[in-house]
Amino acid sequence: TDEDEQTLRARLAKLNEEHRDLDVAISALMESGTADLLQLRDLKKLLLKDHISQIEDSFLPDIIA
Repeated sequence: TDEDEQTLRARLAKLNEEHRDLDVAISALMESGTADLLQLRDLKKLLLKDHISQIEDSFLPDIIA
C-alpha cells in the first residue's frame, strides 16, 4: 500500500542519514588517531548497508523465475 511504501521510504531516508552521520564520526575518530576502531567502523557500515539494501529490495516487485 501507499502507506507501507511511505513508511519504508521514511525508514530508508533515516538509515541513509545515519550512514552519512556515521561516516562523519568515523572520519573524526580516524583523524584523532584512534585506528583500532576500523573493524567497528566496517561492521557498523555493513550493518547499515544491509538495512538499506533490505528496504530498497522491498520496493522491487517479486519476480518468479
